[in-house]
Formats: sequence, C-alpha cells, structure tokens
Amino acid sequence: MKKKLRSTFELGSARWALRRAEWGVLGVTEEDMEKPKIAIVNSSSDLAACFAHLDGIAAKMKEAIRSAGGVPFEVRTAAPVDFVTSAGHRGGYILSARDLIVNDIEVAVEGAMLDGMVCLVSCDKTVPGQLMAAGRLNIPTIVVACGYQPSGRYRGEHMDIEDLWINAVHRETGRNQITVSELNEMSENAILGPGVCAGMGTANTMHIVCEALGMALPGSTPVLANSPKMWNTVRQAGERIVQMVWDDDLKPRDILTPEAFANAVMVVLSVSGSINSVKHLQALAKEAQCEVDVYRLFEQYADNIPLLSAIRPNGEHTIEEFEASGGARAVMKQLERFLCKNAMTVTGQTVEENLRNAVVANEEIIRPVDRALAERPSIVLVRGSLSPDTGIVKLAVADDRKLQFTGPAIVFNSTQEAVDAVNKDEVKPGQVVVLRGLGPKGTPGMGVVTALVFALDGKGLGEQVALVHDGQQSGLSNKGIVVAEVSPEAADGGPMSLVENGDMISIDVEKRFVNLDVPESELAVRRSRLENKPVTDERGWLAIYRRLVQPLPQSGGILADHRMEAIK
Repeated sequence: MKKKLRSTFELGSARWALRRAEWGVLGVTEEDMEKPKIAIVNSSSDLAACFAHLDGIAAKMKEAIRSAGGVPFEVRTAAPVDFVTSAGHRGGYILSARDLIVNDIEVAVEGAMLDGMVCLVSCDKTVPGQLMAAGRLNIPTIVVACGYQPSGRYRGEHMDIEDLWINAVHRETGRNQITVSELNEMSENAILGPGVCAGMGTANTMHIVCEALGMALPGSTPVLANSPKMWNTVRQAGERIVQMVWDDDLKPRDILTPEAFANAVMVVLSVSGSINSVKHLQALAKEAQCEVDVYRLFEQYADNIPLLSAIRPNGEHTIEEFEASGGARAVMKQLERFLCKNAMTVTGQTVEENLRNAVVANEEIIRPVDRALAERPSIVLVRGSLSPDTGIVKLAVADDRKLQFTGPAIVFNSTQEAVDAVNKDEVKPGQVVVLRGLGPKGTPGMGVVTALVFALDGKGLGEQVALVHDGQQSGLSNKGIVVAEVSPEAADGGPMSLVENGDMISIDVEKRFVNLDVPESELAVRRSRLENKPVTDERGWLAIYRRLVQPLPQSGGILADHRMEAIK
C-alpha cells in the first residue's frame, strides 16, 4: 500500500472538494487526486535569452511527470539577469531577487502542500534561489540545468557574450578602433540561441554546483540548451521525481549535508568557478539548516585542491569543450580521491556509486590531479584591517598578474562615478580604487561593479591599479587585482566607510590580507564623525530587503530563520 501524500486530503472533505473544483477545470481527474503533485518551478521571461526556452522545457517536463504517474503544476518566479535587470537602482534587484524567488516558491508550493519539485534553473540568481527554496521547504526536489546559449563566430574567430562585452568596452575607452558596424556584427553572432552565458561565469558555475551537491542528475551539467542531452535529462528528472516522492522520500536536507557542501567547494576550486558561488552556497547552507561555514571551507581546501580546468574567462578553452570532455561528472571523477564519496544524491545513490562508470573524454580540457594546471587556489579569501570578515580575490588559471599591491586610495561611492573618473583619466597607475556603498544594505541589494572592472581594463589600467569593493561582479569578469565583496560593508559601518583619498592600502593575495594602513586612533576619530542615517531612500522591495538582509558571511540574504530577528 502506497503512503499517504501530504497533498491528498480525505475523499469528500471540504478541502478535497475545493481542490477538485479548482483543478478539475485544468484537467485533473478524480484519479489524479491520489497521485503525487509535483511543482515545476519555471522562471520563464521574455526579458533575456537565458529564460526564453523555459516554457518549452516546462511543457516537456509536464509530459514526463504525467507519464511517470504524477500530476504537474507549473509555478512562476522572478527572472533576474545581470545584463538587463541590473539597469535599475544600481543593480540592486539582481541579488535581492534571489531571495524573492525563495519566497515566491514557498508561497506557491507550501501553500498548496505539493509533494515534490522540479526546479528549472537558468541564469545566475535563479539557481541559488531555487536551491534555497528546496532547502527551506525540504520536500523531494530535483534541479534541472536548462543549459548555456550557443555561441557564434565573427570573421573566423569564436564570439560569445564575453568577447562582445570586452570589445564594446574597449571601443568606449578607445583601446580598439572597432566601428559601430563591426560591433553590430559581433552582437548578431555572440548569442545564437537561448540559454545562459557561455563560459565559466556564475550561471554555469552554479549549474555545476547543483550536480556537485547531489541535487542534479549526474552527467547533466553543463549542457547546451535545447540539446538532445538536455531533453534526455528532462525526461529522466520527470520520472525520478515521482519515484522520489513515492518510494524514497529523499529530501534536500538528506542530500545537503556538510559533505555535500565540501564536495561543491572542491569542484568550484578545481574549475576556477565564479566567486559568486561562495555567498550562494553559504545562503543555501543556512536555508537547509546545515551547520557549515562555506567561507571557511573555501579557505580550508584552497591549498589542497588542484586546478584542473581552464574555461573562459579563466583560460582559452570553451564551455562546449568542457561539456564534451565530461563536464562536472568528469571533474568529480578526477577529484575522486578528495571527495566525500558517501554523500547522498538525488539518484538515491552515493557520489561514489554515481562516479563508478564516469569517463573523462579529454584530459587536456579536464586534467588529472597528477597533471594539474596549477596547485595554487583560483579563489582566495583575504582578511585584514580593511576586510575583517572577508574579501574574495579571483585568479585566472595561467595567471601572471602581480599578487602584491600597495598604493594610495582613490574613493568612489557609486560604480558610475568611478567609471566616469576612469574615462576622464582621473584614476592613475599605482592607485587603489575603493568603491563602497554597494553591499547588500548599501545599494540595497548589492550593486554591480563589473562595468568598472572592464572600464579599468579598457583603459589599460587593469594591471596598474588595484580595486577593492563591497559589491558584486559578474563571473565573466576576471581582470587585474580585485578584492570583491568586502565584509563588513561600508553601510554596516565596516572599515570601508572610513577610507579617505590618499590612505595607503596594502594587498597581498599570497599572504591573504588587505590592510588599511591608517592608525587606529585616526580611524576612531573618523568613526565618531560618521553620520548614523539611512544610506538609501528606497521604497518597496529594496527597502524591505535592506531592513532584513544579513551580512555576507552569515548568509547575505533574508532567510527563514533570521527574518523576525532582523525585523526586531
């Protein structure tokens, strides 16, 4: 006899009758009322190519769930994307939308008491948002990565969104002589179909993280959007989620253990993944009620996990080559000696069992451990008097950038102010650019710094200055010495709020510090002059977010367990 589902109410009860009336119009039969009710979480949107194909995937997922004996219910969420949604309010809607997605899903799925979820993940913040919802609701869940966009060629050379971005910024700063006509031709060839940005940016990093955590089917990431491999995963996930509800009752918190987070951190380090994965994994751990400090895990494994892959923007290989070489599963096979192999996954099997028949198709793209590309870490956490809690530095694979930098500060309070100064040649070689007020509270929602990173590179200053900021940047930007996501942020009274033009700042990535070389007595005087006033006049969602958001090393979000405490 099959177990009673939480979505099934007593035949003839008021709750059953009301649901039968609502759902009957949608084609749900009386027999269906006794079947597993599965949410298909879909962030479809016409705002960007990242989400343009999700409706088609949702339709196929419905078919797969029905064929497996379940009843699908599609629910929608917000759909933030850096290149579009960052235009408003200093980019504050990007990270804050991640937490809005969590609550969107809670309302739809928990309110209806559905039995399981399939999460169709796409662009950067939809991935952690849906994972966090899985951790919060703790009902059987499978994540399906919906793939990266096909790239094109421009005059015989590879052309993707990163190439376009770099060329466009270099044109604005005068570093190249590309014409408008040439830029338009590049634009027409950079993206040839739906899906997330090609390259090891935040989206593909987080897709890979889903598999490393055990929340996605093995061998499913990364994947070309709308490819046969992706459609096969859709079918398999639809079948598996119904089985999970009936037979296994395997829930996210059974999977999202300290061992799973350790595996995810190791995989991110081995592929030089996006630094945004650090804060997303920490927020996920909090939602899943897993007692693990993700920031400390990155520090713990930094010197032990070798660099095995060099995918753009970290090296010359493409995401297509990475997928063809075996993707996340191949990386985990190469890392097998380091991994927590007893960690459970959505297959109902352990990591060790899932890797038993894994193959690495090209060991030049995904290297074995004994022939690693590098032994030093690609993601380095730094602390010091300017970043007492944390700051993050991202390094490329074949990296000759200098890892020590000392210079006088030049301070800015918005990305546009800093970009304008760069374009006016007001930023000079040898300076440390300090960009503050862009943290979770300061923006609010965390401002985007990517335009400044590329502006400095476009002016040829990428190797001649350092940048320290408390905002966030795209996983596709990896230029110069940049200390990102400094915590405590300036809006929380962190040392960033005390920096003045001319102050000396010392950065040493190898020794892992970033220091403000100003006597404590002087900092105390400056601190006494700080005005205790709101840093924003935002209303609406961003005002709510600012009031509730936690510091980055805690969660960088508005989480279930912290919400009432934050309000008080």
